[in-house]
Amino acid sequence: MASQPPQPPSGQPDTQYEEYQSEVITETTNRPTPAADVYEITPTNDVMDDRYEHEHDDYESGAMYETVRTWSPQSRPELVRIASVFSRIDSHPDVAPTTEDGGQLNRRDTLAGVKIGDPVLDPTKPEFDFYKWARMFTHVMEKEGIKRNRTGVMFRNLTVLGSGSAVQYQDTFLSPFAAPFRPGELCGKGRNPEKVILHDFNGAIREGELLMVLGRPGSGCSTFLKAICGELHGLQKKKESIIHYNGVSQHTFKKELRGEAVYSAEDEHHFPHLTVGQTLEFAAAARTPSKRVLGLSRKDFSTHLARVMMSVFGLSHTYNTKVGDDYVRGVSGGERKRVSIAEIALSGAPICCWDNSTRGLDSATALEFTKALKIGSQVGGITQCLAIYQASQAIYDIFDKVIVLYEGRQIFFGPTRIAKQYFEEMGWYCPPRQTTADFLTSVTNPKERIAKEGYENRVPRTAVEFERYWKQSQNNKLLLADMDRFEAEYPPEEGHLEKLRETHGQAQAKHTASKSPYRISVPMQVKLCTVRAYQRLWGDKSSTIATNISQIMMALIIGSLFFDTPQTTDGFFAKGSVIFFAILLNGLMSITEINGLCKATDPIVPNAQRPIVVKHVNFAFYHAYSEALAGIVADIPIKFLLALVFNIIIYFLGGLERSAAKFFIFFLFTFITILTMSAIFRTLAAATKTIPQALALAGVMILALVIYTGFTLQPSYMHPWFKWILYINPIAYAYEALLVNEVHGNRYRCATPIPPYGSGTNFACAVAGAVPGEMSVSGDAWVESSYDYSYAHIWRNLGILLGFLAFFYFVYLVVSELNLSSASSAEFLVFRRGHLPKNFQGSKDEEAAAGGVMYPNDPARLPPTNTNGAAGETAPGGSTVAVIPPQKDIFTWRNVTYDITIKGEPRRLLDNISGWVRPGTLTALMGVSGAGKTTLLDALAQRTTMGVITGDMLVNGRPLDSSFQRKTGYVQQQDLHLETTTVREALRFSADLRQPKSVSRKEKYEYVEDVIKMLSMEDFSEAVVGNPGEGLNVEQRKLLTIGVELAAKPQLLLFLDEPTSGLDSQSSWSIVTFLRKLADNGQAVLSTIHQPSGILFEQFDRLLFLAKGGRTVYFGDIGKNSETLLNYFETHGAEPCGPSENPAEYMLNVVGAGPSGKSKIDWPAVWKESEESRHVQQELDRIQSETSKRNEGHGQSAEKEPGEFAMPFTSQLYCVTTRVFQQYWRTPSYIWGKLLLGLTSALFIGFSFFLQNSSMAGLQNSLFSIFMLTTIFSSLVQQIMPRFVTQRDLFEVRERPSRAYSWKVFLLANIIVEIPYQILLGIIAWASLFYPTFGAHLSSERQGILLLYCVQFFIFASTFAQMIIAGLPDAETAGGIATTMFGLMVTFNGVLQKPNALPGFWRFMWRVSPITYTVGGLAATSLHSREVKCAQNELAIFDPPSGATCAQYLQKLVEAGAPGKLYNPMSTSQCQYCPLSSGDQFLGGSEIHWSDRWRNFGIGWAYIVFNIFATVALYYLIRVRKSSGRPNRIISVITYHLSQFGTYCRAFITGRKEKCPRKREQIGKIY
Repeated sequence: MASQPPQPPSGQPDTQYEEYQSEVITETTNRPTPAADVYEITPTNDVMDDRYEHEHDDYESGAMYETVRTWSPQSRPELVRIASVFSRIDSHPDVAPTTEDGGQLNRRDTLAGVKIGDPVLDPTKPEFDFYKWARMFTHVMEKEGIKRNRTGVMFRNLTVLGSGSAVQYQDTFLSPFAAPFRPGELCGKGRNPEKVILHDFNGAIREGELLMVLGRPGSGCSTFLKAICGELHGLQKKKESIIHYNGVSQHTFKKELRGEAVYSAEDEHHFPHLTVGQTLEFAAAARTPSKRVLGLSRKDFSTHLARVMMSVFGLSHTYNTKVGDDYVRGVSGGERKRVSIAEIALSGAPICCWDNSTRGLDSATALEFTKALKIGSQVGGITQCLAIYQASQAIYDIFDKVIVLYEGRQIFFGPTRIAKQYFEEMGWYCPPRQTTADFLTSVTNPKERIAKEGYENRVPRTAVEFERYWKQSQNNKLLLADMDRFEAEYPPEEGHLEKLRETHGQAQAKHTASKSPYRISVPMQVKLCTVRAYQRLWGDKSSTIATNISQIMMALIIGSLFFDTPQTTDGFFAKGSVIFFAILLNGLMSITEINGLCKATDPIVPNAQRPIVVKHVNFAFYHAYSEALAGIVADIPIKFLLALVFNIIIYFLGGLERSAAKFFIFFLFTFITILTMSAIFRTLAAATKTIPQALALAGVMILALVIYTGFTLQPSYMHPWFKWILYINPIAYAYEALLVNEVHGNRYRCATPIPPYGSGTNFACAVAGAVPGEMSVSGDAWVESSYDYSYAHIWRNLGILLGFLAFFYFVYLVVSELNLSSASSAEFLVFRRGHLPKNFQGSKDEEAAAGGVMYPNDPARLPPTNTNGAAGETAPGGSTVAVIPPQKDIFTWRNVTYDITIKGEPRRLLDNISGWVRPGTLTALMGVSGAGKTTLLDALAQRTTMGVITGDMLVNGRPLDSSFQRKTGYVQQQDLHLETTTVREALRFSADLRQPKSVSRKEKYEYVEDVIKMLSMEDFSEAVVGNPGEGLNVEQRKLLTIGVELAAKPQLLLFLDEPTSGLDSQSSWSIVTFLRKLADNGQAVLSTIHQPSGILFEQFDRLLFLAKGGRTVYFGDIGKNSETLLNYFETHGAEPCGPSENPAEYMLNVVGAGPSGKSKIDWPAVWKESEESRHVQQELDRIQSETSKRNEGHGQSAEKEPGEFAMPFTSQLYCVTTRVFQQYWRTPSYIWGKLLLGLTSALFIGFSFFLQNSSMAGLQNSLFSIFMLTTIFSSLVQQIMPRFVTQRDLFEVRERPSRAYSWKVFLLANIIVEIPYQILLGIIAWASLFYPTFGAHLSSERQGILLLYCVQFFIFASTFAQMIIAGLPDAETAGGIATTMFGLMVTFNGVLQKPNALPGFWRFMWRVSPITYTVGGLAATSLHSREVKCAQNELAIFDPPSGATCAQYLQKLVEAGAPGKLYNPMSTSQCQYCPLSSGDQFLGGSEIHWSDRWRNFGIGWAYIVFNIFATVALYYLIRVRKSSGRPNRIISVITYHLSQFGTYCRAFITGRKEKCPRKREQIGKIY
């Protein structure tokens, strides 16, 4: 029966409307003037007034903020002085604030009784009372005439538009080839249309009010908050939309007062190496006003405010602790969230919007946070909006107003106290113990909401019907009337803007533009950011020191490589090489400045800090260019010191002339080059949006810079199509200056006079620039003849370099300011082509397309267990849970203890825990923060990798065997899945490998389909997992995680670690009710859960509750309505649980959960002595006795357990290899990136060295072209390693502990899959390089050999990458080591320094370098038997003795076997002798021989085989073998320092540096 269009209920009592209307009028007419409003502490609705009077007792007692504080002794006197001054101020205003009718405000003066030195005003004291401090602080501000901006916000017809689609198709390797066959997409047909995200919102939030924003994920809560603050990047408002702040338009407000409306994103972005104190003091300093209370200095004022906020949010004990992140150890996740909250609080903005800022906080901390917001609103007049997914009733009651969103539509806006009544009168039923916030959100969930009896066909169903009902309601009419009064009170752009400007101007420092949104001037911003940059450097000083050491080591290696270079003409090439190395390593060391993967762990790195800079610019802390300029200023001294040490070593060790003047010129140019290249790389990083873009551009740029420096390819040999690069290459100008500086004014003894027996003018030196008859060669003549360089250019080049420097610094500052914003993107599902579900085809759902609805018909959401019999909207499919096989095994554990050594000190994480899990029961594992819930789960599931575990863990009274992990399912808190696989494929993979071999594949796949139905995943079963935002949403990922474990058919039990983490209350309900169904159908379930609501808590049968230190507080039945559990606590001295109180929250409060919670009762001790504890031990004895008898009865007939894995090795290898192939095929960015890297690099090299002639320089250039090909190696390695790590993370975290397949299978599969793509890459590089460089004149045999060598080289690169990454923790560390090793390989391969010129202690490196054999084979094949035709400047030209021909004169030289060739034997003058006659002679100088080509090829394959065996061995030794951990730590330390050594070596090769070095405390972590 179709439901009738919903109408507001007629005939219902309208007392709520009258009450609301009365309240609105009271709020409007009885509001004090802005000057007196500072004293108003009465909440805006009466219910809050009464409630807050009681809650305020907590604030007076100071218990809420009791925490350990650690302040420096130097700061304490100033804090005491401020507290003392505050306490002496008259606590009673001379005139009590009154309403307009003369009546005094009903308030409670909490300042009465404050005495001198009262600790309630000192944030360093446990008695500190934030409410009293805030009241006193604002009172002092008022007395001293210091104004503070206050403003409300009104929005009318707010409609936000975006573009996007609910679905996208997955690309594959062949997608570019298929694009021409989809002309509709190419021509723009079907492009994402404009979508409406927020529909016609209306509301008014007056200053000092708290607004709660409720809605399911994807309903538009974040977009609404961003719209209020004006942070709609990539989205746009409709022209009809109006947002103003007390009459000031949003455009004007954001332009002049940007920092007065701030948005707190859900994610945290902080500099991890800054301490909490430094982070918050910076925020306070950036917003410190010019006029301050008590005449405090800026430093004292900012320090005091920062410490107040730290006290309020329980961060005092973390003052000297690093903030940290995923890679740097620091504060906990919850504490980091509080740092973000405190940072915004210190911004002093009158409008704050908080996006799910309570996520990750326990209920006690979330409540304290909300109360702090309330104090800020009441005392400071701050207008605040908070989107929250899971809110307790206590949190909800603090708010003044609430807005409810449903698929981007507003369905309620009004006082919090009437919202529940509004929806109940609409016809919806609120179950007992359900919080109001959950109830309001539940009405937007068709699978959860319950209509009252008789209202089933009257209530609205869709979002549009809810919106229509709201717009026709009396509440909406009252809201519109209130908005009209708001606009009448604050006319557009009249009065209030000037007040805001005046107040803002009072806070601004000198030399700050009046209309600037910033409070401090640009010089102050630069100074503040510079100090912060040095703080970051000091915080990460180990990485800074390691970087400098690695640079020094590189200087020592390069310098020693050219040690004792002869000061003859034989040393010309070596001098060019050492200067080439010096200028490249100096110039390219700044490549790390585009490394955004460091996530702000690298000091002064633009892309790394971009999210933080964007946040701070939005908060009006500083200009983006101020931060950029500060990075430059802070970087110059460090670069200067590093350059000084580096260049001293390489200059004097590398055999350069020991002249003070020349050294200082050398240092000047190298230092200017460092700064210039730093400016270029910074500009590149600032101009791009993503790190892959920056790295791709940098890779191409570095290749061009290296080739067109003038050394590897001399200017006279450059082709016109690329020669222009020479003129815009800063390194080329520096190279010319350094080379002419070195040889200017010097003469070098001729090492090879032709003929050696000549005299007078009858001989010449076979070197460019030589003069016949002279035994020495002028250095100036040599560089002019060889390179067309002149000493006269040296200062010209300096000016050009300075011009480059100034230009790129200017561009960097401009781009840093302009290229900050990033477009907001909508979430979408990704499907394989041809697998789009029918319900998505032709969908017209705007909200789904815009990211508002991600679940068509809510397939992922499960129907709740309707226990009250009311009519609910449920979905079919619940009965399919019956596919779970019946279970009879009981898992028990007794006296489980877990000890671990941390920093040399023993620590007990679990302390004698006992319990059991029976089939058909749902057991909750709960505890306070840090109690060891996950630790216990890991210990029971046999997933711990370190420490000592004692105790008994039995299945049916038997010890656990090798198949235990395979027989259990473990749903981890992190939803780890391969992003390229589909939901169905992930489930089938689990079933293929984890179900026994005796089950056919058909049966396995049929069971997978049952699991899909069981979890209601039919509509997204073909969806690709993807990444967050581009694939499955949070809930769908969690369902997939559960499904993967169910597909394995766990025979024993199912472990779940925080299955509701990060979900809203409705999603949490769906997950828990599903677990309830699993248990009802015979599955044994043990799940940790983070403070569930009362309704969720009732779904569990039994509870294991832990206190800090892993001690048991309770284990036993929960009972109906939690009676058993509550009775236990009340019997042992706890206060009774209130009838409306959540038992889970009550239990946590009783034991003293939360940062400031305490309990007078030692509950773990109570448990040990309780009758319930003894009963647990007795029950364990009984279970063990019964199961032992049952085992004896079965005797030998018991089924023999299979081995560690369910499937044989060959089946494992087939399945895993297929999946890895699939992953590569569906990651076209990786494959095409690899192929395009080879194609573009090879083509660029090929056409740069296009058809080189047969001169000596031409042969040298040909050899350099082969050498440049090998430089692709490092980029390939950096591409391969992250793919390997992605697979390995999934394997080691989920699949290896589940015993899905062997580690040997994992390694072999990854090695096998890379080979076909490397073969294809080798073919592409061969065709792209060798045909342009050498032409087609080579024989087919030689072309085939070149192809074989190219393919071998790229296969070697892939196996080398896998060998390095196999045993190391991450791609960043491995990348550093790989770059170091490759740097050594290419340095000692005989190209840049000939083997016979190497110092004796380095010659072994030439022999062990694999690149030696690759370059040797390629060069010998390419240049064998090639005739040499010397260029004019390469000939030795001299006159024979009078009367002799050239042939007669040189006959003795020719008979002695000289390798050269005489071009004019019959001439009697100007003999032209070329020192070489064939390419083989040229190659012989580098000990490269044609006869060794097949030997070199064989050695290359030997290295490949070695790489494979080393991969297996390293993985086994470091990541598989169980040991004490000491060898692994040693290996970690060694690899850490090797990675540091490779940091800047990488710059010379490709410039690819994926991530910053880690600190020492991170390197020991192997898993």
